[in-house]
Amino acid sequence: MHAGRRNSLVLMADSYGVQMKTLCLNDIFRARHTLVGRVLRTPMVYSPSLSKLAGVPVHLKMESHQITGSFKLRGASNAIARMVADKTPRGVVAASTGNHGRAVAYAARQYGLRAVICMSSLVPKNKVQAIGELGAEIRIIGNSQDEAQDEAQKLVDNDGLVMLPPFDHPDVIAGQGTLGLEILEQLPDVGSVCVPLSGGGLFSGIALALKSARCGIAAIGVTMENGCAMHASLLAGKPLQVDEVPTLADSLGGGIGLNNRYTFDMVREFCDHTVLVSESSIARGIAHMYWQEREIVEGAAAVGAAALMDGAVSRLALAGPVVLVVSGRNIDMARHRQILIESDPDS
Repeated sequence: MHAGRRNSLVLMADSYGVQMKTLCLNDIFRARHTLVGRVLRTPMVYSPSLSKLAGVPVHLKMESHQITGSFKLRGASNAIARMVADKTPRGVVAASTGNHGRAVAYAARQYGLRAVICMSSLVPKNKVQAIGELGAEIRIIGNSQDEAQDEAQKLVDNDGLVMLPPFDHPDVIAGQGTLGLEILEQLPDVGSVCVPLSGGGLFSGIALALKSARCGIAAIGVTMENGCAMHASLLAGKPLQVDEVPTLADSLGGGIGLNNRYTFDMVREFCDHTVLVSESSIARGIAHMYWQEREIVEGAAAVGAAALMDGAVSRLALAGPVVLVVSGRNIDMARHRQILIESDPDS
């Protein structure tokens, strides 16, 4: 999917008639300053196996090594830090597919804040347990992210908690954008970046950082075939509600919000291509990351490798070096073991 470019480095997301904050590169630099000592600068590693397969140099941005096991800590920590700097809230509440909730719980604990995380029954038990271990209150509501979001809104209305969205929030986007700055610093000649695509907070932040530095860098959103709301919304030209279905890339599930204020416009603005991968391809990506890269990753983090193994790099003629953002490691280990058994190259 190709998108038109505006010359400005500042994105004005006002499609829905709402006065919104302008988001620009300076917000990402400010977020990086805020996050010093709160998040890790994660490694960038060269992948000989994927480079040979792709025919161009391929590097892995290992955000799976982040403190809470995913990139979400960047956005949550930046948003909560700025929230507390303005006025300490009674507590925070979030709807999550798992990793955002874990990040919010961790960041809130640093400030002694109450945190309530609302999740659907589709969230894997290992992610629910990890959030509880960080001291957050957990509410399992319904079978979709939208139902969990409705419960979170009730806590805002009735208990006076502050909502911290998982992606459609300027401070969250800016926090995720610090990952883009690291990519530029670690691989200045990067040609293309493949980013897991769901609600769009990670993609928007990274793409804003990359294209502000050099507009020729290709930004590719990679997602699962089953139930990707952002992909369907891009095709429709407006935010859509999509039925959620079980997927190995559970972190990419959920809607983008019919009243999406930032990420839909930003993804539409900055996305050069979207690539869809099947469940079997995601499983192959998880297995590859273990057998060849010696990394344990969750399904959402394996979609870049899956797309490359499906031939997306050659099909799209992406310029190298290519970076795959490996977004998290919080997979259910029993499921991971089963995938490895089914893919064991020696069996």
